[in-house]
Amino acid sequence: MSVTDRFDRERVAGRLTDAFESRVLEDPFRTAALLGVTVLTFSYTSVLYHVTDVVGGSTSLAVVVVAALVAGVTTAEVLTVRQAVALAGVLLVGGLLGYLWIIPDSQLALLTIGRVVSDTLALLTGLSVLRLTEAGIWAMAVAPGPVFLSWYLAVRRQYVWSVAVGGVALALFVLTGDADIPTTLAGVVAATGAVGFGTLERRGGSTAQLDTLAVVLAVMVVLTASVSIIPGGATQPLLPNRGSPTVESNLVTAGDNVEVVGSIRLSPKVRFTVEADESRYWQTAAFDRYTGSGWVRTGQLRPYEGEQPGPPGASDSLRQRVTAKTPLDAMPAAWKPTEVRGQLSRATQVTGQGDVRPGTTIRTNESYTVVSETPEYSNAELQSAGTDYPDEIADVYLQLPDSTSQRLEDRTAEVTADAETPYQKALAIERYLEGEKSYSLQVQQPEGDVADAFLFDMDAGYCVYYATTMVTMLRSEGVPARFVVGYTPGESVEGDAFVVRGYNSHAWVQVYFPDVGWVNFDPTPAGPRQQAEAAQLTQARRSGESGVDTEATRNEQAVSNTPDVENRTTSNAAVPNTPDVEQFGDDSGPLPNRSTAEPGAGEELPGDVGTTTPEGGPQLPELPPPRDIGLGLVVVVGIAAGARRTGVTRRARREIWMRHQRRTDSPDRDVEEAYERLEYLLGKRYRSRRAGETVRHYLDDISWSGFDHRARNVAHLYERSKYGDGVSEREADRAVSHVNAMARERTPLLRRFSG
Repeated sequence: MSVTDRFDRERVAGRLTDAFESRVLEDPFRTAALLGVTVLTFSYTSVLYHVTDVVGGSTSLAVVVVAALVAGVTTAEVLTVRQAVALAGVLLVGGLLGYLWIIPDSQLALLTIGRVVSDTLALLTGLSVLRLTEAGIWAMAVAPGPVFLSWYLAVRRQYVWSVAVGGVALALFVLTGDADIPTTLAGVVAATGAVGFGTLERRGGSTAQLDTLAVVLAVMVVLTASVSIIPGGATQPLLPNRGSPTVESNLVTAGDNVEVVGSIRLSPKVRFTVEADESRYWQTAAFDRYTGSGWVRTGQLRPYEGEQPGPPGASDSLRQRVTAKTPLDAMPAAWKPTEVRGQLSRATQVTGQGDVRPGTTIRTNESYTVVSETPEYSNAELQSAGTDYPDEIADVYLQLPDSTSQRLEDRTAEVTADAETPYQKALAIERYLEGEKSYSLQVQQPEGDVADAFLFDMDAGYCVYYATTMVTMLRSEGVPARFVVGYTPGESVEGDAFVVRGYNSHAWVQVYFPDVGWVNFDPTPAGPRQQAEAAQLTQARRSGESGVDTEATRNEQAVSNTPDVENRTTSNAAVPNTPDVEQFGDDSGPLPNRSTAEPGAGEELPGDVGTTTPEGGPQLPELPPPRDIGLGLVVVVGIAAGARRTGVTRRARREIWMRHQRRTDSPDRDVEEAYERLEYLLGKRYRSRRAGETVRHYLDDISWSGFDHRARNVAHLYERSKYGDGVSEREADRAVSHVNAMARERTPLLRRFSG
């Protein structure tokens, strides 16, 4: 390094240090205001960091954010406000243009300027950032502008405008649903604090005004935790519902994202019926982007405009007529749906993954017909499919978040050590999960990456955990896979009809094979689910629960009087083109070859967890969630600050002091404090002692014809302790006792005698 370069670096570092000391350390209010801007900046950039953590590029984003922040601080004294705003606009527009320039050719072909603009505008109506094409590049493109401008304004003491810039960025991510509750709360508190402390700094405020600011902060936190504005003008509580969600609400009707939760429950109610020649898994959605805590469906919906392309290989047409028995927000259909018939086709939409979904809720007893081209394949074809994946498949379906651990990749390599083809790897992982993990609906929601936690820290889970982990393991081995939700076939009735209930909602895996397409795999153990399903349905029927049967299932029940499982199509022979299970030694393999369903809530299953404490002891009460504890602390602080500001705490302390005097080891000090309490009582009832006025003159002036002997006695003892030879412990006891009695009585201390 040359002397000139070293000098330039030292000069820049010195300038930054001088700016920090002169602008920050000189005023604690300014320090607090800039700390608020820092937290606000972190709140909205943390959302972008999460995006890049999922899709890659988190280190690059951190560099971009720090560079923008440093630029804002160092140019605050150089650029005018107009120039800074223009530069921020250039950064934003230039970033979006760079977004178009950098993305891979396979994705660029799908994009136009109009698509980029429409995607960005769609964020305002609830489109998650994670659903954008190349979301990581988009995050790095939009980050520098608001960070730079917010810090430029903050350093120039324009706190309101600085917070406005950061607040708009945070509000955008609240609308998209990417900002979680803690992030939103942190941003709101930081923004309020920055404006409050900045105002105190600019107007020469004092620490006495901090109480008011604390009350405002507490109110903002409580309001933010209670209500969140969402598109359409509706409001929803941010505080969680304590009841366990259903599989359907978490999977089938989840919309564009699925969050992996803890314990879950199911419903035996009939959702829909299907008339079809073959049983299949009735798919509702596929998800491509794994976040570490859930799944996101990228891309936008497009209107259904006629027959859609089928799978790349051979296929068999399957016509299905679906009739809703309760309102449906999804369109169950066998993979791959190519044609929708009937009036509902006008409102049908197609996802980027090839699924169909209704543009409006399907009403009870409303029907639609869908034709699916189901992939036709043999075991030999899957074995020899190879790894020549199309770019649009490899670019999307091999994605893993940065949170994916090395130990997961190592374990997957061990499990698939003997597998030579993607098909053999899929079978090996499927067998491993089925054999190593138990099935249970009662699980504790894991911290960190779900797949890693299920693989190493959990003994049991349900379909979401199995499917998430299998997809993650496959992707770590370079095998394209995706997370799929929908329903298992349901109860077979009348030969070519299927009754599908709430507990049939399910999650499974699809693996891509060149020249074949997407093939279903299900790593979740079937036995425990089927047993619990039958038990739940039997219990619902015995208790007379409504909506658990159709006319056809009631007739079947009357004839056979057997559980649901025995009436279900479950054998491999019933479904064409399934693997020869004898070749692999078990029932693992591609679907649809097994009809499975989730068990009912509360059933005793093999491997159930979370129902008792170790060694059979009594179950300990659970602590509230950390965010609830934090919210409670904020409320307590706000109440305390409000009480202090209004004088309530001061009056309370004074009241305690008046009613109870803490004794010391000095009788003289005890008498002096007793007299101080007495003088406070006299001042509240009559007047305070004037400066320079002796104790005797004060008492003589406020006593007209007589005075309570206890007050006189305390005053006399006070004079001895203060100016005389002191008092004894017994006399101190008497003085304290007199004042305690007078404080309790709160009656006029001066007795006016009639003569």
